[in-house]
Amino acid sequence: MTSITRRSLLSASALLAVSSLAACGGGSSEDDSTLTVAASPSPHAEILSEFAAPLLAEQGYTLDVKEYTDYILPNQDTTSGEVDCNYFQHLNYLNNYNEENGTDLVSVGKIHFEPMGVFAGKSSDLAAIADGATITVPNDATNEGRALLLLQEQGLITLSDDAGITATPNDIVDNPHNINFIEQEAAMLPSTLADADFSVINGNYAIDAGLTLADAVAQESADSDVIRNEYANVIVTTPDKAEDEKIAALVAVLTTDDFKAYLEETFGDSVQAAF
Repeated sequence: MTSITRRSLLSASALLAVSSLAACGGGSSEDDSTLTVAASPSPHAEILSEFAAPLLAEQGYTLDVKEYTDYILPNQDTTSGEVDCNYFQHLNYLNNYNEENGTDLVSVGKIHFEPMGVFAGKSSDLAAIADGATITVPNDATNEGRALLLLQEQGLITLSDDAGITATPNDIVDNPHNINFIEQEAAMLPSTLADADFSVINGNYAIDAGLTLADAVAQESADSDVIRNEYANVIVTTPDKAEDEKIAALVAVLTTDDFKAYLEETFGDSVQAAF
């Protein structure tokens, strides 16, 4: 789908299709034609509003997008029925959330993944990192290990053999440069980048801050099976809505060749199809 076509679709129908963009309030609509989705601002809400909404409007569905800036409320509101489904998290986070909260939310489709990158702050040459340098990493259980594995791939640290994707700094068995790791909320990392030598930042928060993978000094391999299987961003709902026709329609429009082309044109390598 070309940019002209998408712009035409957006101007003609998106205003009708996207009935709400809000952080909270309202509930899952009782109107059978309305699909209410919780999403983080970028790239998720952007994808829903710009790409999915016009296409769903052609099928007679109205997409109501509610933006959230945290990782907890979208799942809570999905469980309570405040929204029909959500689009903000990867599979590993979903599994961890269910385990910790005793919930049974389910994935109904892998949509995209956002490679994590190492971004330069006070220093610029990762290969020549100074002794005692500071690196900030996400502090949540499902992204910290991912960040440390990326740094291990760069030869900066060695993790214990059994650390895996749940690694923390306590699992570092060799740190030849005596790197100082500071754990922060993932959303904070871009704003504190200038205070650290380097920071390992999630793709969505990098995009929100105007960063792209082209700015990163290192990044995850897009060909990694672990990345595709553990960190694919998914559409999530409750078991009773797993076969809902509106949600199925959303997944369908977000798993097409046109969508792949949209991602490449809009986000480059920062957001890649996971199907």
